[in-house]
Amino acid sequence: MTLIWSGLALGAVYALVAVGYNIVYISSKTFNFAQAQLMMLGAFIAYSGLVSWSLNTVLVMLIALAVVGAVAAVEQLIAVRPVRDMHNILVTTLGASMFIEGFVQIQWGSQPLTVPFFGGDDAVSFLGGRLYPIQLVLVVMAIVVVVGLVQFSRRSLVGLALLGMSEDREAAQLRGVNVRRMAFGAFVVSGILGGVLGVFVGPLTFAVSTLGASLALKGFVVLAIGGFGSMPGTLVGGLIVGLAEAWASRYLGSEYSNLTVFAILIAVLLARPAGLFVRAKERVV
Repeated sequence: MTLIWSGLALGAVYALVAVGYNIVYISSKTFNFAQAQLMMLGAFIAYSGLVSWSLNTVLVMLIALAVVGAVAAVEQLIAVRPVRDMHNILVTTLGASMFIEGFVQIQWGSQPLTVPFFGGDDAVSFLGGRLYPIQLVLVVMAIVVVVGLVQFSRRSLVGLALLGMSEDREAAQLRGVNVRRMAFGAFVVSGILGGVLGVFVGPLTFAVSTLGASLALKGFVVLAIGGFGSMPGTLVGGLIVGLAEAWASRYLGSEYSNLTVFAILIAVLLARPAGLFVRAKERVV
C-alpha cells in the first residue's frame, strides 16, 4: 500500500499539470507547454517565501498566485496572442518555458531546494500503508480541482461559454462570447492554478530547475492517455502513469520507469487514438 500511495501522489502531480494544459486547450484549442514551468516557478516562490522570508503558508500562496498569474498573463500577451493565427504557439510557448527555466537557474541556482510543508514531514500510517501528509494532500487536491472544474463548466455561464468555444469558436463569437477575453482569462487562470499548486508540489518534488521539463513531459502523457479536453481523463491518466512509474521503479528498476509509461501510452493510443475519455468525431467534408 505504501507503493500505491507513492504512485498516487506522483500521478496527482502529473494530473494537475494536465489540468492546466486542458484549461488552455478547452478555451483555445492550443497548448501552453510552459504550464509545468509555471508550477515550478510557484515551487521556487514557495521556497523563498517559507524559508528565506519566513512567511506563513497562506501569504506565500497569495504571492505565488499573484506572481505566476502575472507571468502567465505576460506570456499570453507576448508569446501567444501575436501568433494566434499562425499556428506557432507550440514554438512560442516552448520558448517561454525555456525563458522561465533560465530565469529560475539564474535566480535560485541549479541545486535542489527543500520546500517545507505546513503539515509536517513525518510519515504516518493510513489504510495499511505509510505515506507523507503531502502525498495525501496532493491526491485530495487533484480530485477536488478536477471535480470543481467539471461542475464549474457545467453549471456556470462562463464554463458553458468555454465549452462552446471548444466546440466552435466562430459560432461562440457570433453568440456574443468575447473569445479573446475568455481565452486570455483561461490562460491566466491556468497560471494562477499552477502557482498555487507549486506551493504543494514543491515539498514532494523539491524546487529544482529541471522540474518543469520532467513534469511537462509526463503531464502531456497523462493528457494523451485521458484524452485532450477531458478533465476526468486527467485523473485516470494520472492514476495510470503514477502507478506504472512507481511499480516499474520498484520491481524493474528506475531505468525502466519511463519505458513502461511510454509503452502504456502507445498501447492506449493504438486502442483509442483520441484517449480513454474522448470519442473521435467524424465530420462530413
